[in-house]
Amino acid sequence: MKNKPGSLFFTRTSGTEIIMNQEPTTLYKLMVLYMLNCVNFPLTTAQIAEFILDRDYTNFLTLQTVFSDLTETGLARSKTILNRTQLSLTDEGKNTLHYFENRISDAIKEDIREYFTAHRLELRNESSIQGDYYKLVNGEFEAQLVAKDGDVDLVGIRLSVPTEELAASICDNWQKKNKEIYRYLTEQLF
Repeated sequence: MKNKPGSLFFTRTSGTEIIMNQEPTTLYKLMVLYMLNCVNFPLTTAQIAEFILDRDYTNFLTLQTVFSDLTETGLARSKTILNRTQLSLTDEGKNTLHYFENRISDAIKEDIREYFTAHRLELRNESSIQGDYYKLVNGEFEAQLVAKDGDVDLVGIRLSVPTEELAASICDNWQKKNKEIYRYLTEQLF
């Protein structure tokens, strides 16, 4: 990978990672990697930011740089659905965390574990429910709605609608009413 100021990266020699950049943001990058490693589902940047910013570990702009650096260096994978960006850990990110996890204090690790204990279900539900839309060639819009359990799609719905506003509304309502909709579908179909 390319050496970039402010990034956490490795230079490879015979497959062994040997150099790590020692910038001030290194701890924040390791914290994000640790958070991603603590769960088996993607986290949104907003979920990660809630933890880090609420505890005044760093500021918003620095955190945005951290997210960007992690994805640019291949330590995290980014996926944007509507206005929500989800991050997941890559194998390279796991390796990095394995080698440098000891640079995260036990107190910070405990804060992260406590946060996940208190919020795990809501974090998982938020990342498991996905809604997005795009414009079709005929000028209409298609809303794609998905409910996941880990990597398995529980339900997937595609709806063609005439306007972008309607497609956006459908995606918003899916976030709010997905449990009721899923329950209704299973009651009617089983």
